[in-house]
Amino acid sequence: MITKVIMPEMGEGVVEGTVARWLVSEGDFVKQYDPILEIETDKVTTEATAEESGTILQICVAEGAVAPVGTVLAYIGEPGEAIPENGEVKAATAAPAPEQTIPATAVPATPIPPNQPYTGRISPVVSRIAAEHNVDLNQIQGTGLDGRITKKDILTYVEQPTAPTPPPPPQPTPIAEPIQPAQPAMSPSPTPSPAHPAMSPSPTPPHPHLLPLTSIRRSIAEHMVRSKHTSPHVTTIFEFDFTNVDKHRRGHKEQFARDGANLTFTAYIVAATVAALKKHPLVNSTWTENGIELKREINIGMATAVDDGLIVPVIKNADSLNLLGLARVINDLAQRARSKQLKPADVQGGTFSITNHGVSGSLFATPIINQPQCGILGVGMIEKRVKVIHDAIAIRTMAYVGLTFDHRILDGASADNFVAAIKEEIENWR
Repeated sequence: MITKVIMPEMGEGVVEGTVARWLVSEGDFVKQYDPILEIETDKVTTEATAEESGTILQICVAEGAVAPVGTVLAYIGEPGEAIPENGEVKAATAAPAPEQTIPATAVPATPIPPNQPYTGRISPVVSRIAAEHNVDLNQIQGTGLDGRITKKDILTYVEQPTAPTPPPPPQPTPIAEPIQPAQPAMSPSPTPSPAHPAMSPSPTPPHPHLLPLTSIRRSIAEHMVRSKHTSPHVTTIFEFDFTNVDKHRRGHKEQFARDGANLTFTAYIVAATVAALKKHPLVNSTWTENGIELKREINIGMATAVDDGLIVPVIKNADSLNLLGLARVINDLAQRARSKQLKPADVQGGTFSITNHGVSGSLFATPIINQPQCGILGVGMIEKRVKVIHDAIAIRTMAYVGLTFDHRILDGASADNFVAAIKEEIENWR
């Protein structure tokens, strides 16, 4: 029996996906639930699995192609089994082969009368890119289903080279300007000699190797640049004493493991941050032109490094979870992020973010705000250091913790008070 591999619906508002990589080839046998391809959106990369066991009879969509939700990506069945030939299947499987990929230069559509807004169906991603770059969508020829403009179409249009701007006309020399001696300017330049290697023409450098941009890398770049252009970033740094947390963690790791959770420092940091956000709700907010919007939910974004970049899964309603619940959710999100099992909903709705850059040995960092949030907490490497306490030298478990905040919302005092509240929770952990 033939089974279709369908482009899944990745989340609310996500109407298309990119076939990033096929993990199988035509003729391969796959078992039920085996991963067979990777699908990218502008938010996540996730693996699609086989719904039934069988042989990959046909791959319909090439790597790098964008396909709307519901498109047939491949067929699975018995070797030699005939693929249905009917109108519905033909329409669904229409996809570009490698030699039929979308050309690099977008072909502008026939212009329509000005001042008419584009009324075709577009995704939220296309709408955002058009707004950021002030693009008239009527000038883009869509290559998606029924002529719909896809993300690839608008990015190709935005990135195409523009005509060079003609130089301004030369300005007349002011009458009062003194005339410079002409002789030195007209003297021929001396020919560089071997004694002056610095003056020798440099050889033409070889063409650099170009790494193609994945959807996630392009999304990260767009998001980071937009964030720096949106918010005035300021960072404040504190030193935290994690000694009490370290003692508690070492005393409860086995108990948490029996309950199916790996107890990490991140769980304590999230718990302390949630407590501080309750005391300082202004930090759990976003800037709007009409005022500062305070968020009711406390949804903590947790920056996680993956093979091809960085992703921020969100701990929803973190204020409703105890330490064990936080540890379980953190373990689950981190594992699914690294195994490419996250869904777009898993990275949406964050109200405040945390990045534990210290896992790679970093002491200080000034992270970029995850828009449209107010701030992001960065935690440096947690390590034992010599510390002077009450005029005595002691060995304590220490780390530098910084808050990068939106200076439109917070001032130095309010930001420091928030970090001080986290510090108090951490240092007085019982």
